[in-house]
Amino acid sequence: MRAAVAALSLALIASSLAWGQQSQNSGTDVQLRGISAVSDKVAWASGAGGTVLRTVDGGATWQHVEVVGASALDFRDVQAFDQNTAFVLSIGTGEQSRIYKTSDGGKIWQLQFTNKDPKAFYDCFAFWDSTHGIALSDSVDGKFPLISTSDGATWNPVAVKKMPAALPNEGAFAASGTCIATFGKNDVWFGTGGPAARVFHSADRGQTWTGTETPIIHGAATQGVFSLAFWSAKDGVVVGGDYKEPTKGEQTAALTHDGGKTWTLAKHPPQGYRSAVASGGIPGSPVLVAVGTSGADQSSNGGESWKSLHRHDFNAITFASPNAGWAVGPLGQIMRYPSFLPKELINH
Repeated sequence: MRAAVAALSLALIASSLAWGQQSQNSGTDVQLRGISAVSDKVAWASGAGGTVLRTVDGGATWQHVEVVGASALDFRDVQAFDQNTAFVLSIGTGEQSRIYKTSDGGKIWQLQFTNKDPKAFYDCFAFWDSTHGIALSDSVDGKFPLISTSDGATWNPVAVKKMPAALPNEGAFAASGTCIATFGKNDVWFGTGGPAARVFHSADRGQTWTGTETPIIHGAATQGVFSLAFWSAKDGVVVGGDYKEPTKGEQTAALTHDGGKTWTLAKHPPQGYRSAVASGGIPGSPVLVAVGTSGADQSSNGGESWKSLHRHDFNAITFASPNAGWAVGPLGQIMRYPSFLPKELINH
């Protein structure tokens, strides 16, 4: 969403956190908003100034991998599949919205998509596998433009057969690259904000959609659903709030157990606006971490209740496993999450 393009905070964490978080040197001071963990050794990050970073040693060193001709772009989303293969998405109106891919660790980037619609503004993308992905734009003339790839090389408009109309000024948020989520082979969900805080769901890779209201706070351009995470086709959570009121904790998280048909507010929500949520790296596990400009929270029961972890500033978070998680934020901040889950879950 265009209103979310501005930086949300300039705070920087200077020390490690007691629960196992480790600060890492990114070698940059730009705003980082995209993060994708592949394994305990490999992760990719992205952000402002055309920045793309890669680590192959667990974050001991981060390498800047240049995307030629992209220094003016803001890469809000990155999706990596191994140490050589990654996609990045830049946000903005018109031709600022682009998708690049590398297959050689960032030495060469192929420009795969450039938005030609001056009204469109692509916020985020998600993948089912390395060759099948989907990207979402803010609404244009009552519709949400979507593009997809089925070969990992070319992107084309999704042939949407049915979708509820978008409300005036309804859009998604590009705060963390997690406003859209996939699961399994065909399911995809995206969240919106502004006049409504809705979740749209497709079970056929974007051809037909349903839309459901959530109880997440909405009404203003700064409010709504910012991030989604699903650990089964039925079970998922959304987080958000109002990024102009980062410490306001009411109506900031909701959960579903029917694939998004109905949503229930968390009984004990995160203690503020949260821009990203991720599952803890165990398939099928409801252990979650949500981050935002006013702190981070953990839920061990699928989003029903949340416990504050700290009050520091992050934009996005990802996990490849319980021992391989990273969060990114302002001023080039990167933190490693070695382990936060209970031992019984880690050994599950």
